[in-house]
Amino acid sequence: MRFAKNRLRTAAATATAVALGAAGLAALPATASAATAGLNVQYRTSATGASADQAEPWIKVKNTGDSSVQLSGVKVRYYFKADSASATYRFACSWAVKGCANVTGTFGTLTSPTATADRYLEIGFTSGAGSLAAGTDTGDMQLRFYQSSWQPLNQSDDYSFGAAQTSYGSWSKITAQLAGTTLWGTAPAGNEPTDPPTDPPTDPPTGGATLFDDFNYSGYSDPRISANGWNVRSNSGGPGVPGATWAPENVTFATTGGNSIMNLETSTAGTAATTEQTEVLTKATKFKNGTYAARVKFSDAPRSGPDGDRLVQTFFTINDLTAPMADNYAEYDFEYLPNGGWGEPANILYTTSWETYNPDPWQAVNQHTESRQSYSGWHDLVLTIDASSIKYYIDGQLFGTHDAAYLPERPMSINFNQWLIDLAGQTSTTARSYDQQVDYVLHIKDQVLTPAQVATKVNAYRSAGTTFQDTVPSS
Repeated sequence: MRFAKNRLRTAAATATAVALGAAGLAALPATASAATAGLNVQYRTSATGASADQAEPWIKVKNTGDSSVQLSGVKVRYYFKADSASATYRFACSWAVKGCANVTGTFGTLTSPTATADRYLEIGFTSGAGSLAAGTDTGDMQLRFYQSSWQPLNQSDDYSFGAAQTSYGSWSKITAQLAGTTLWGTAPAGNEPTDPPTDPPTDPPTGGATLFDDFNYSGYSDPRISANGWNVRSNSGGPGVPGATWAPENVTFATTGGNSIMNLETSTAGTAATTEQTEVLTKATKFKNGTYAARVKFSDAPRSGPDGDRLVQTFFTINDLTAPMADNYAEYDFEYLPNGGWGEPANILYTTSWETYNPDPWQAVNQHTESRQSYSGWHDLVLTIDASSIKYYIDGQLFGTHDAAYLPERPMSINFNQWLIDLAGQTSTTARSYDQQVDYVLHIKDQVLTPAQVATKVNAYRSAGTTFQDTVPSS
């Protein structure tokens, strides 16, 4: 986490039951027929060349079932072949009948690459997109994506690309899911869009060196915090507003719903002198491959005062940059920007895997996945690192898979912080404060757990009354 970041950055009643809830089906009269769910994807493109500056998958999603569908439960995947192993991509919505603010785009890596696909663009919808009545469609979604480097795209080997598709028509090489059930299209062989698996294992593997902390402390000066290997930051420096204070007293602890919670407060009155940021990090850099997990509450609005500051709320791992562009640097981020920043006008969540960077002049080598929507509220964040990839999960769903080129060479620390990119998002001198909360943190050394296994592990600690454990050896 650094100060100067520059980011251009089959059809069945089962699906309906998930979307509407069991109570919805229970309410049907005994003589009624179960509702049938169905989707259809229509596709066209105006970027018809085998080589193009950007891909332009324009899409309409039609509800072919006989009942209304909440668009927030719909996921559409466009499959393509990356132009190189290190290529990263950016999504944009040029125009949409439902509103671009209600359309999301994230990139993922296929578990079984083929000659025509090793990546996908997953298109989703926020709750603001509303519902889709039976027989209606979303209308135009003029979408596009491009290489972060703006190098030309080779579309000729992309599974979902159709050069002759210059007007809307049904296109089975794009898949559509409703509440996790595929209702349209055929994915590349071996890549049915079920991430994570429909029935993921819930029993975690035994053994494995572990860090678990329930953040059951009395306050920032509780001696157990330091004894348990944490540093509540007070030293100056980046990231964030130059001249701002890192205020340990703004890290507080409380009990909510029977669980102890750590709260990081960031406040400002519009000047560097009044800006106080917060960070909690492990003193040891001893964490590398394995599973990292935390339950974090992001906030869209301040606890008090006017909204609008370009805030960053985080959970990440990191080690030190030994020299500009050093290839042994590593960093893996969950970063939520509730009010935008780094060129983004509104809320966005990034997951980013870093290979290296040069602070001056700025140059970065990383791979990221982003979603432009609100993530206000509690979220289960899981990061796994093994010998082949980095995977990010949010609330049990695979959010992004990043390449082996970004795997860590050295151990890292574990960090939470909340800070302001600058003071330009809200120029008022009225005092305001923002909260980020953390329920727990977990690391299992050298073991890749599913989100379900993480939940089982955390529940076992809590059932046993264990609030802290650290058996991870020093690096």
